[in-house]
Amino acid sequence: MIDPIPRRMTADVDDDFVVFRIGIRLNKLWKVHEWLPVFLAMPRMLRELDADPDSGLLGYRTSFGIRNHTLTQFWRSFEELHAYAHDADREHVPAWERFVQRVSEGGDVGIWHETYRVRAGDHESVYVNMPPFGLGAATGLVPATGARATASERLGRTGDGATADEDGTDA
Repeated sequence: MIDPIPRRMTADVDDDFVVFRIGIRLNKLWKVHEWLPVFLAMPRMLRELDADPDSGLLGYRTSFGIRNHTLTQFWRSFEELHAYAHDADREHVPAWERFVQRVSEGGDVGIWHETYRVRAGDHESVYVNMPPFGLGAATGLVPATGARATASERLGRTGDGATADEDGTDA
């Protein structure tokens, strides 16, 4: 277990990035033979991505429920995420084809995803007494001090809500 960092930290990321959320919903829990192969495809993909530091995957976090399981991934770019998803020589394309052929029409298992492009400066995070988590685990952490002390400052805002560029303080 990783110990909490006993101070205020923020994610150390100054570039654009992508948040990709993907999940599975077990609509019919008793139909293990239908949903288990779909469920087991994701760990294979994650092992493949973990083994390839040039894939563009920065990090990920899983959360499990009774019916719903969600994976949040952080990617360097949409182009790298898209390239992985469409590369027939990687795990995703065959897994998707198996899903479509086997269970997509039956309704026993559902899958979903959401993709968010995050522009540099259009995000903020804070972690207090936490081990590395979420975006901070994917990109690294720095102290939330100085120009990163408040949410407004981490977003490049001034006291009146304008960006530093808009009010001339960053000229």
